[in-house]
Amino acid sequence: MKWTDVLDIAIELAEAHPEIDPKTVRFVDLHNWVVELPDFDDDHSRGGERVLEAIQQAWIDEVE
Repeated sequence: MKWTDVLDIAIELAEAHPEIDPKTVRFVDLHNWVVELPDFDDDHSRGGERVLEAIQQAWIDEVE
């Protein structure tokens, strides 16, 4: 998975952290959780604010 796989990342996060409300996640934690996903294989430094916002929104959409 790459940073551009926003929906796939959101699905994986929803499965990995079902107890978490994605609206309350800080970007630092979100970044760490993304790079810790088993299928994630991209440059860790490329996860900027825009992509994290997109991932967070996709995660919110996924759980609602």
